[in-house]
Amino acid sequence: MINQTLNIYGLYVPTLLVIALAAWGCLKIAHVGLARIGFYKITVHPALTDLALYVLILTGLSALFIQ
Repeated sequence: MINQTLNIYGLYVPTLLVIALAAWGCLKIAHVGLARIGFYKITVHPALTDLALYVLILTGLSALFIQ
C-alpha cells in the first residue's frame, strides 16, 4: 500500500502530488521528443493528445508505486 503522505523536512506532501509532478515532467520530456519528430502534425487535437499521454503516464507511475 502506498503511503498517503511524504515528510519532506517537516512538510507533509501528498504522495499523489509528487507522482503527478513526476508525470508532468515525463510528459514535458515526451512532448519535446514527439514535437521534434513531427508527431503533433498528424494528430487532430494536440492538447487532447497531451492530456491522454499525461493520464497514461500518471496511471503508470501510480501503478508502479502501489505495492
